[in-house]
This record gives sequence, structure tokens and C-alpha cells, in this order.
Amino acid sequence: LYSMSSLAELKKGQKAVIRSFINDSLSSKLIEMGCLPGETIVLSKTAPLGCPMAVNIAGYELSLRKDEAALVVIEVVA
Repeated sequence: LYSMSSLAELKKGQKAVIRSFINDSLSSKLIEMGCLPGETIVLSKTAPLGCPMAVNIAGYELSLRKDEAALVVIEVVA
């Protein structure tokens, strides 16, 4: 089972694959940090109010604001 959504909607521990980006300027920044389309990403933790959130990708942990995460299109892997 696969479903498309944004990274901001991922639940803790859930695994997904990055498919694309909605914002070109943000996509350049994220690609430089290893967030490439096709990479597997896992939500590891969120702050008490949901922002920022930490994800594991390419062997390291990356912290993103929720509004940035909303611009990353993902496919959730069941």
C-alpha cells in the first residue's frame, strides 16, 4: 500500500520515499542536504508542538520546520 502526501503529515516512526518538491528554492537546499528524490526517509521525532521535526535520511538526522516539510512530496511505504 502506498499513499502520496507531504512530509509534514508523516507520523513518528513511519517510513516514506521522497518523490518531489513543491518549491524550487527549497528543493535546492534540501537536495544539498541529501534529500534526493528516491531516498527513504523516516520521521524520528517531533517537538512538543510539532515543529521542528527530525527525520533520518541518508544516514543522518535532519531537522526541518513543518512549513518546509509540507513542501516535500512523499510516498508512504506501508
